[in-house]
Amino acid sequence: MRAILVDWLVDVHLKFKLVPETLFLAVNLIDRFIERKVIPKEHLQLLGSTAMFVACKYEEIYPPELADFVFICDNLYSKQEILANEGELITIIDFTLSFSSPLRFLHRFTFLSGSSELHFFCA
Repeated sequence: MRAILVDWLVDVHLKFKLVPETLFLAVNLIDRFIERKVIPKEHLQLLGSTAMFVACKYEEIYPPELADFVFICDNLYSKQEILANEGELITIIDFTLSFSSPLRFLHRFTFLSGSSELHFFCA
């Protein structure tokens, strides 16, 4: 079910035209949440949209609004449910949003090694 959720998040990420760091952070938030708390599969999309919402607020200059996330879930969840889940998500992960991303490592590695942009995108 996680693979289906991540595939859906990639589609949401592309639809909103977000930076790659947002997607990496959202998936990281989901992984850290589900390793600490078991949730029913009916709430996975709620968790995914909440994680993307939090990641957008952390990484984006102009993040999508909460109403956009309600719309992208086909009004399956309300604004209040997403906000309540946001509080639970942040609490479960102990307010730790930063992490060492493989994307940041790849940026740094290609810069230091003098690799071309083509090598970066292939990697």
